[in-house]
Amino acid sequence: MKVTELTKRNILFTVPENAKGGFVHMGLILGKKYNFIIDTGMGESNIKAILEYIGEDKKPIIAIITHAHWDHIFGNSALKDEIIVSHALCREIMDKEWDIETKAFMIKNRDFIDSEIHKCLPNLVFEGSMCFKEEGITLFHTPGHSDDSISVYDSVGKVLYTADNFGVESGEAYLWMGDEAAKYMIELYKQLDFNICVPSHSEPQTKEVITFLEEALAGDMDE
Repeated sequence: MKVTELTKRNILFTVPENAKGGFVHMGLILGKKYNFIIDTGMGESNIKAILEYIGEDKKPIIAIITHAHWDHIFGNSALKDEIIVSHALCREIMDKEWDIETKAFMIKNRDFIDSEIHKCLPNLVFEGSMCFKEEGITLFHTPGHSDDSISVYDSVGKVLYTADNFGVESGEAYLWMGDEAAKYMIELYKQLDFNICVPSHSEPQTKEVITFLEEALAGDMDE
């Protein structure tokens, strides 16, 4: 697992560590009263590595699930006794699809998974947005890549986690959603004061990512 310190309180964990493609980022925000883990990766081993990094810091953990896709939820069971929060649709999708579609992904992607996988649904859900005011953390619905997708904004560290809504390579953004959803998302992101943006499957970006997104949207609309 690759560990990257984005800010003093924002730590990025990437698995597989040396993959040229197919990696996924998980985030850790070391808060005042809570430690927040953003997505739980591909299995319990991913979360255990994050817990080892946290070490003797015994603040309660809140896990934030950005959407219901397998590579963002398979470590949930390692946090079964903690708060696991998601959009309400995310919990519904996980519950509905686990026995068939999710297990199919488990078999298909076995090479990425090195620990047991158990169904563990979010135990706290929201619609629209949720704010942990004392921590400076806001979760908000940004559907597009999937109906249940959310973004996470840390106003203290000025870091924005955008999950799978887009990817970036060599200064070019790829929108994984329709044009109307992309317009909505970009307008929301433009209102935020962030220095670092973390797409789940691309390297961290600067605020310049807004320009990349607008260029990608303009290109899509010209086609």
